[in-house]
Amino acid sequence: MFKSFVSNVFHMPKLPASMKVAFVRETGPAANIQIGRWPVPECGPADVLIKASALAVNHVDLFVRSGAYRTPLPMPFVIGRDCVGQVASTGSGVEGFSVGDFVWCNSLGHEGRQGSFSEYVQAPADRVYPLPAGVDPQRAVAVLHTGAAAWLGLVREGRLQGGDTVFIAGAAGGVGGAAVQMARAIGARVLATASAEDAHWVASLGAEHVLDYRDPDLTARLLDLAAGRVDIYWDQSGRHDFNQALQMLAPGGRVIVSAGLDATPALPIGELYTRDASLRGFALSNASKKDLARAARTINAHLESGRLEVRIAKTLPLDEAAQAHRLLEAGSLSKLRGRVVVLP
Repeated sequence: MFKSFVSNVFHMPKLPASMKVAFVRETGPAANIQIGRWPVPECGPADVLIKASALAVNHVDLFVRSGAYRTPLPMPFVIGRDCVGQVASTGSGVEGFSVGDFVWCNSLGHEGRQGSFSEYVQAPADRVYPLPAGVDPQRAVAVLHTGAAAWLGLVREGRLQGGDTVFIAGAAGGVGGAAVQMARAIGARVLATASAEDAHWVASLGAEHVLDYRDPDLTARLLDLAAGRVDIYWDQSGRHDFNQALQMLAPGGRVIVSAGLDATPALPIGELYTRDASLRGFALSNASKKDLARAARTINAHLESGRLEVRIAKTLPLDEAAQAHRLLEAGSLSKLRGRVVVLP
C-alpha cells in the first residue's frame, strides 16, 4: 500500500498559511507542552521544508524539554528531534532534493534549531537524508535516533570489527536493539541482558546469549560467557557496574557510555588502566554533520534491506504530544515494549 501511495504522488499541494505545532514557552515538565498554530516557515537558501508524516519521541527530547540537557533553544520552542516526511519546498541553494521526495532528519531541536513536532518541519539541507523507496515512515522514524546512536557507539567510539565480542546491557531498548543488529551485521558476537519477557525479542535480533538482568547469578554467568574477551561493553540500562565491566573486558577493550544522565558510579581506575582499557562517552547531539551523514548511510542500508527491526509500542496524534512525553518519562514503555511514534 505504501509503495502504491508513493507512486501516485506527483506534486505537493499549495502550502497552507499556518500549521499545528507542539511547543513550550519555557523548559520544565511535560505539562508545559502546548498545541497551537504557527505560520508555515519559509525556506532559507540552505533549508528544506518537510511535510511531516511521522515523528518520534526520544529520551533526549525529555532532557531538552525539561532543561536537564543544556543547549541553546529559541523560545517559544518546538519540541522534538526526528521526522520523516515529504519535501514541500527547498531553498534556492539546495540541490539533490525535489518536491515530493520522501526524506528524514534526526538532528533538530537543539543548538538553536527548532524541533520537529509540527505539520511542516524546516531543516538544514545538510542534515536531511533520502528515505529509501518503499520504507514505511513510521518504521523509519522509530529507528533514526537509535540507529545513529548505535552507529556512533559501535563504529566511531568502539571501533568495532568483525569477530569482536560485544556486550550490551538493556538490549531490548531502542538503542540497545539497534546496536545488537548493527553489531551482528558487522560480524560480531553479541552477549546481552534484558528482562525475561524480552529475551526472545533480543535473541531474534541476533544476540547469541540473552541473560535476565534480574538473575542473582548474573555477574558469574556473564564472566563465564565473556571469558575476559569482551571488546566492547555498552550499558544502555543506566546501571553502569564498572567492576563487572572491567572483569569482562579483553585487554584494550572499550566501555561505551551514553545513558544515565544523573548516574555517578564508582570507577575502579586500577582495573581500567592496567587492562589498557578506555572509557568512551558520547552524545548524539554533539556528532558532526560528517558523522551523522555516515550514520545515515548505514541506517538507510539497513532500512532498505529490512534488517533494522523495531517495535512500535504506541502511536499518538500531535495533539497528544504531552502524553507521549509522559509515557516515556514514566517508564511506561517497559510495559508497552517499544517506541512512541507521533503522527501529525
